[in-house]
Amino acid sequence: MKKNAYIAAALLSAGLVACNNEPAFKVEGEVAQATDKMLYFEQTGLEGIVTIDSVKLNDKGAFSFSGARPESPDFYRLRIGEQVINFTVDSTETVTIHADFNKFATDYQIENSENNEKIKELVLLQADLQQKVNQLGKSGLPIGVVQDSLQQMVNAYKEKVKKNYIFIGPNKPYSYFALFQQLNGLMIFDPLNDKEDIKCFAAVATSLNNMYPHADRSRNLYNMVIKGMKNTRIPQAKPLEIPEDKIQEASIIDIPLMDIKGNIRHLTDLKGKVVLIDFTVYANAASGAHNLALRELYQKYASQGLEIYQVSLDTDEHFWKTASDNLPWICVRDPQGPYSTYANIYGVTQLPTAFLVNRENVLSVRIGEKTNLEEAIKKLL
Repeated sequence: MKKNAYIAAALLSAGLVACNNEPAFKVEGEVAQATDKMLYFEQTGLEGIVTIDSVKLNDKGAFSFSGARPESPDFYRLRIGEQVINFTVDSTETVTIHADFNKFATDYQIENSENNEKIKELVLLQADLQQKVNQLGKSGLPIGVVQDSLQQMVNAYKEKVKKNYIFIGPNKPYSYFALFQQLNGLMIFDPLNDKEDIKCFAAVATSLNNMYPHADRSRNLYNMVIKGMKNTRIPQAKPLEIPEDKIQEASIIDIPLMDIKGNIRHLTDLKGKVVLIDFTVYANAASGAHNLALRELYQKYASQGLEIYQVSLDTDEHFWKTASDNLPWICVRDPQGPYSTYANIYGVTQLPTAFLVNRENVLSVRIGEKTNLEEAIKKLL
């Protein structure tokens, strides 16, 4: 037994030595004014965030972590509480970070790394956009004005990021990072439904595939581009046929779609309520603010008879279920996505598009840019 134990210990020791000799990178530095705070070293992978290591900081705030050298550029982060510093590693480099606890996520320095300086710039730009969107959501302006202003902000942001980060360096890790930035928890660039955004993903995917053809991120990005191109491909024109069983005497065309619990929800079953039919897509930068505005109206008028029947045209069913899980109204999804028969029947040409149905199941109002939605709801109630 003793001999076997000795051999096992020797093998384990040899294994540890072999592991320690593997190529590795380091991330080190200090965080001022963070005594007794827990600092986490995490990897941002395709499947989510994985904690690699952690340390309780002393009065000097010094830290040092290491990780196996990635085969292709990979993304990591340091986290204290909810504050995060994002950075990338592509070799056996040493990443040195200096930060202060009070401004951990915004006022930090990373030495001698163009990629990480660019990532910091992108983080600050996104934080500024998020702040402006939050202020817009609290402005009290009509929903149409809010949506127009939000779309202008997002479009301006995207053009700036395309020009200064994505197309100028599609082979750089920071351009990949830019593609996956979020606003209100949703991706700013839409890889599945926006033709112009898909071009950005395609530029980065092509560069990554040339440099790292076997990397998981390369393959994942390539697959997203292919799916997006299929989604936005213009279908052959076909005459629109409306099945007779979809036309009700109630003067609206029924929409029988499945909700997140697997139940078929009929639009025509809502007779007796004022119904807001909302065609939307959650995988859109404007979706968060849009649903926030709808939530305010719903909380205010649901007790008086308002119902929202929200039709998602998202192509990713799991994403739709996750995004709609906490919404208080009826959420259904058309699996045909952008080729939805119901969207065509209702003449939907852009998202979001909404309609109001009165208590008698009669389609009454198509919501336009100049429509005061709240006033239109109050009239029907």
